[in-house]
Order: sequence, then structure tokens, then C-alpha cells
Amino acid sequence: MSAAPAPSLRLISTDFDGTIHEDFADSPIPAALEDRLAALQARNVKWVINTGREMASLMETLGRSGVRVRPDYLILVEREIFRNDHGHYVPVEPWNTHCGRDHAELFSELAGEISGLVDSLSRRFDASFYEDPWSPLCVVARSNAQMDTIEAELGDLCRTHPQVTSVRNDIYIRLSHVGYSKGTALGELQRLLGIGAAETFAAGDHLNDLPMLDPRYAHHLAAPTNAIPQVREQVLRHGGRVMPGRAGHAVLAALEGFEAPPFP
Repeated sequence: MSAAPAPSLRLISTDFDGTIHEDFADSPIPAALEDRLAALQARNVKWVINTGREMASLMETLGRSGVRVRPDYLILVEREIFRNDHGHYVPVEPWNTHCGRDHAELFSELAGEISGLVDSLSRRFDASFYEDPWSPLCVVARSNAQMDTIEAELGDLCRTHPQVTSVRNDIYIRLSHVGYSKGTALGELQRLLGIGAAETFAAGDHLNDLPMLDPRYAHHLAAPTNAIPQVREQVLRHGGRVMPGRAGHAVLAALEGFEAPPFP
């Protein structure tokens, strides 16, 4: 009996921090993972870094880490899509314009309530509260336990206004429009490229990765052993794999056995 053919990939979506990159590792992104991604790209497989970081932060870290392989696309701040145009990442439209408009309208509508919530939370919690270009309420807590409590209070706002959600990564949280996430942005990229979930691989390690670690967007799911329990549980529940090893070493192992589709 002949062996079953290896599953075919056309799109790879990886979180960055804790999934393929570790700041204090000898090689923040393993060279063997870069080689594997480059080999797949040479066969027209697209690679997107799907991260909560913004452009300047990601570009600085990629440069400082000496990364040799450029992703074909970036999904930044869990929602904005950029395409690699000869080393320059250009916005994917009209998605990014619609994304900015929808967030501006939502946050304008809720400005009074959000301002009152910031005032209430900052008086009761010894945490760092600020706003940035992507959210009128960002919080860095002193501990995960403190963030659990703050997140629960933000949940009251989200239940009252279903169009707003919170996006958390460890002790950091911000507000976002519910229609924009790592998952929906990946779905839009798939629509533009004509690639389905059956040919998509996704790997992540933390709470903000959960929307893309979903069979609606990727049938091939993976997480490293350093992923938080909620991520490991969701990946396994949907038939994915929690791989031995940390971060990029685990993602490299998860990509073994996949093939690029033949050129047309």
C-alpha cells in the first residue's frame, strides 16, 4: 500500500514573539526555520507574520535579530495587512482603510464611556494606563492576576457594546473592533490570494493568537510547548499539534512533512 501524500501548503501564518522568535535565545529565530521558510517561499508558499506589534517595533527586531528571510505579508496590531513590495511593506487596501475607519467611528461613539472607564480603573488599580494610535485604552498590569480582574471589567463594556472587544497578551490589553483580529485579517488575506483553510498552516502561543488558531482559517494548527494552556488546548481540540521544543524550534518541527504544491 502506498503512503498517503504529504499535505500541501500554500500559506503559513505565524505569530512572532514566543512562536518563532525569542529575544534572549542564541538564535532568536532558528536558522533552520529560516531555511525551511525560504525553501517553501521558493515554491510559491506565502508566509505572513501575524503579530500584535506595530511596524517600527517589528522591523527593528527583525533587523536586530539578523533575520535573512522576509515575510511576504505582515498582519500588524492584530488587524492591519501589509504586502512585501521589494522590501517595502505597503498597505493592503481597501482593508486597512476600512479597518481604520471602523475603529475611529467605534471609539468616537464610545469616547465618553471609555474615558469614564479609564478614570475608574486608574483610580482602583496600580497599573499603567495609556492610549496609542490603535486604542484609546491600553493597560499594562503588574501581574496576570491583576490583569484578570481588569479584563473582567472590560468585559462589561464589551457585553454592553458587542462591536468592541478586548485583545490581551499576558499582562497587556487593549480595545479593538470585534470585526478585526488575527483571524479575520488572515481570512481577508486568504480571500485576496485565493487560498483556503485546507492549505493554510497557523502557529501561535498566546491569547491574541486564538482567533487565527481556528479551523475556519487554518486546518493545520501548531503551538510550541511554551504556549499558554488555553492555546495548547484549542490547538489540540481542533486536531492540531503541540510540538516539543520552544518557539521557532517547535514551529520548524511542525512544518516538517508538509509540501509546497507543484508549480502550475
